[in-house]
Parts: sequence; structure tokens; C-alpha cells
Amino acid sequence: MNNKKQKSTNLRIQASLRQRQQTSSWQVKRGDVGLRFSPTAWAKLVYFRDKSDNEVGGFGIGDPDDLLFVREFITVKQEVTCVSVKFDDQAVADFFDTQVDLGRKPEQFARVWLHSHPGDSPEPSAIDEETFGRVFGNCQWAVLFVVAQDNKTYAKLRFNVGPGGQILIPTEIDYSQDFGSSEHELWDTEYVANVKAIEWFTERSNTVPDSGSHDLSDYALPYDFLDDFELMEPEERQFILDELADRPDLWDEKGVMAL
Repeated sequence: MNNKKQKSTNLRIQASLRQRQQTSSWQVKRGDVGLRFSPTAWAKLVYFRDKSDNEVGGFGIGDPDDLLFVREFITVKQEVTCVSVKFDDQAVADFFDTQVDLGRKPEQFARVWLHSHPGDSPEPSAIDEETFGRVFGNCQWAVLFVVAQDNKTYAKLRFNVGPGGQILIPTEIDYSQDFGSSEHELWDTEYVANVKAIEWFTERSNTVPDSGSHDLSDYALPYDFLDDFELMEPEERQFILDELADRPDLWDEKGVMAL
């Protein structure tokens, strides 16, 4: 290849890479790519969401020939609050082992993270974004999905191949798929076994000694709580303010919240 053709080829490659980088943060048009739910998976997710005023999370099980089609919603043991979900590490490992034993590949069961918000905003919090990046950052691709109380949704597809990037994708329920039964008794059993509600400040206030510096990474309260507080729905803010009013032990003599 002569220099002129080589230069032309390089320019086309660079232009293609720039275009992918520029479009990586755009929302794609409906029909290009999207996250689809079977009616049964969606019904179970919403049923778990409405069991309490806390968040709840789990994994979407994808179809082997259509990885962005969520055929099942499965939970693992977790501690939940009105602002966070924390999975049990051993439970996640056991879940992965079970899925492998069923003949499924990681891209079918460990790429779509689903969780709910108790308010009307599906926008992920700062701690949602941090968790997504930390847990799924090494995967070739992954999806962060949130459903709010009024069924508003947020779905982001992140990919780490090539130049990498992320796009917002539409969500829909695929009613062309078969309707499975709503197994409320089994769902209730799974919910009770896996979902443990805790006060969002209890672990922090009860277990951390009085010291000037602590690692907050294992606690439910996010680093930038005040930023998240500003983004909360009015009812969520009021709930937290009411809780703080009932817990004077969280405040020091100067009226500063002891985190």
C-alpha cells in the first residue's frame, strides 16, 4: 500500500473511532438496541419493588441468542435501605456457581444489574454509578437498569471493548413472549430469604468507633450523601429527615451529623 492510500486508511479509522467516542454517551433511538423484559420477569421485578419502601436488586437472566432480552429476574441475599442495595459476596458467588451448573455463560447471568428505587426518579445515584463501575468495569459489556415507583426506567449499556463508552438504551416489555404464571408464594419465599431491610445509618453508627478517619466503602451511606439528598424526591427527603429527628444519637453537641 502506497503512502497516500495508507494515510487515507488511517484517516478513516481515526474518524470512525472519533464517531464511536462521540456517540458513546448519546441515547440511541428506539429500535436500534434496547433492553427487553419477558412479561413474567417484569412482573416479578415490580412485585419485589412494591414489597417495601426500600430498594431491591438482582440479576437479569438473558436469552442465549438475545442477551438483552431479560427472561428471568433473580435475587441474591442482600441488605437494603431506602437509598442502597448491598449484595452478600458469598451469595453472589453461589449464584454464579449455580448458573454455571445450569449451563449458562457469564454473559447470560452476570451482565444485567437490575434494581428499584422507592421514589419516582429512576436516575442512578452516585453510589449506583460507583458500584456499577467497580463491579462491572472489567466486563466486556454490562447494563445498569433502574425502575422507579411509577414505572419510569433508566437503562445504560456500558461497553469496554474498542474505545469503550456508554449509551442510554430504551426499555420495553415484550408481550409477544409467553406469559409465565405469577408465582406469588414462591416470590414471597425468595424475598423473605434474600432481602434484609436495615436502617440506612444503623451499621455505620453502631459499629464504627469514634475516630477521625474511617473507610466508608462497606457501608450503605454514600460518600456524597448530601449530593444524593439534593437529588431525592420530596417524600424520600422527608423520610430521611424524620428518621434523623428520631435519632438524636447521630448528632454531636454542635449539631453535626456523626457519620
